[in-house]
Amino acid sequence: MKLKKRKIKYSAIFFLCWFAFLVILVDGILKFQTVVDYFGSYALVEIALLLLVILPTLAVYKFTKEK
Repeated sequence: MKLKKRKIKYSAIFFLCWFAFLVILVDGILKFQTVVDYFGSYALVEIALLLLVILPTLAVYKFTKEK
């Protein structure tokens, strides 16, 4: 399988920026424990945050056009 370096590069950049944004949002502004208290489950919050990072990254990879 041929690696699509351009797609991987854009996905990696998006992943890093989106991950940093979520870390600032959840740890700095919302406070992680407040989010856990609101949803009631630590595991649910962790899975939701992982999906909020992984799914958009996969979408960027899929929709980036290769020349």
